[in-house]
Amino acid sequence: MTMTNIISIKNFRMQFGKATVIKDLSFDVKRGETFGFLGSNGSGKTTTIRALLGIYQPTSGDLLIDGKPYTVSGDIKLGYLPEERGLYKKESVLDIMTYFGQLKGMSRADARKASLAYLRRVKLEDKATTRLDKLSGGQQQKIQLGITIMDDPELLILDEPTKGFDPVNRKLLMDIIEEHQAKGATVVMVTHQMEEVERLCDRIILLKDGKAHAYGTIAEVKKKFGNKSLDDIFLKVYGDENATEEED
Repeated sequence: MTMTNIISIKNFRMQFGKATVIKDLSFDVKRGETFGFLGSNGSGKTTTIRALLGIYQPTSGDLLIDGKPYTVSGDIKLGYLPEERGLYKKESVLDIMTYFGQLKGMSRADARKASLAYLRRVKLEDKATTRLDKLSGGQQQKIQLGITIMDDPELLILDEPTKGFDPVNRKLLMDIIEEHQAKGATVVMVTHQMEEVERLCDRIILLKDGKAHAYGTIAEVKKKFGNKSLDDIFLKVYGDENATEEED
């Protein structure tokens, strides 16, 4: 059975003024897979996602979700967790979650029920009536993830979902992501955590300077780099450049 592409990016180029951030990038994400989007800060990962979601207008190329440019009113249910978190800080946790659930098309009762179930799942049920700005950064991040996954999206795009988490909370988040994988969701993960990639991802792309330096299954990428670990591959792609700069 051939898997169809849920994301298709072809000949994508992105310029800001005279700076070219993405240089002729092409890759696909297959429906139902978990795809690791890797690269250091400034490699073009977030720019690509923002262009895919229509936040940025690409200089050239095609960026398609389910065969067409993404629109909020489109057919596909999409959950996006941006790296920059941002929620209404003065409202209670439950009110915020219920409000966003309704924005996603859920009834108030269903959104409230889903919110309470998620708060129990992440051990924050005692914070339901607490104002968001009274929570720690990690707790706020859990709330934002809960909003992202609340309506069981078929496509999840998670930008550094476990950033700043301790190992216990990181495992909890990985478990939640795996539950959505099991339901058939497609997951795109932007992360620096190679153990998360090893555990969750079917295929990966490694970006540097807006170009793909590795693309394929984890086994294929490892084979291409002499069966090194993903950490070592990352260091090789990025470390050689730094060594050269020091020599220059």
